[in-house]
Amino acid sequence: MAINYDELMQAKSTGVAASYRDRETMLYALGIGFMRDPMNANELPFVYENGLKTVPTMATVIGWGAGSLLSRTEINYLMVVHGEQRITMHKPLPIAADVILDERVLGAFDKGKDKGAVIVTERVMKEKTSGDKLCTLVNTTFARGDGGFGGPKEGAPEPHQLPTRAAEVVHEADTRADQAFLYALSGDRNPLHRDPNVAKMAGFPKPILHGLCTYGTACRSVISTICKYDPTKITGFDVRFSAPVFPGETIVTEMWVDGNIVSFRSKVKERDIVVLNNGKCTLAS
Repeated sequence: MAINYDELMQAKSTGVAASYRDRETMLYALGIGFMRDPMNANELPFVYENGLKTVPTMATVIGWGAGSLLSRTEINYLMVVHGEQRITMHKPLPIAADVILDERVLGAFDKGKDKGAVIVTERVMKEKTSGDKLCTLVNTTFARGDGGFGGPKEGAPEPHQLPTRAAEVVHEADTRADQAFLYALSGDRNPLHRDPNVAKMAGFPKPILHGLCTYGTACRSVISTICKYDPTKITGFDVRFSAPVFPGETIVTEMWVDGNIVSFRSKVKERDIVVLNNGKCTLAS
């Protein structure tokens, strides 16, 4: 069934409650690769309740699946690809919180019957008690099987352009062969990332790492280098997904620094393929 543009644009979800505690904060950090070296004193605060720090990209897993708008639409989910992820931090994430989630559709763009559709949604996360905004997440979905519905063709978000000069900072992050199993415990239990049979049905030789795990790993690289292990410096983290990572591969993140903007791109070392592109990390001024 084709997308009903007017109905899709009116779709929204408000007042959805979610919560997380310090256990989830530490589990997320482990899932994106913190503390590979158990003697790394700089990474210990991300996985230890004494002086615990939160990673901004953890916002993508808080309330995973709660009130998801697109799951209630006519979109062909077998043909859906996560295209882009953007986060704006209004204040640092607490180490534990009860939150309220409000979600709406920002736009739907028709790329043509054989080219699919681009759907942009926004989720605002607020602290339940104070009502303060914690962060705003903007997700771009490529619905490859839903083009030709008659919506606008122009207006989808433009990707951040990377500098053409050599990167100033390069960071390598290994991934574990079992990393998808650990990351799945933060919420995304899609069997594509763990079940070899499901992965083969989807056209992959073996399970792939969650795209948002790769996203979080790139954030870890920025925190470990540019931010000198202070995650509160990050006020925005945007990226375009280009290709999957297989667990066990090495993610190499290249970074360019221009004032409070860190442009970045991530590649898989073993296959020399870009997996995250057009990255933009905004730092507190």
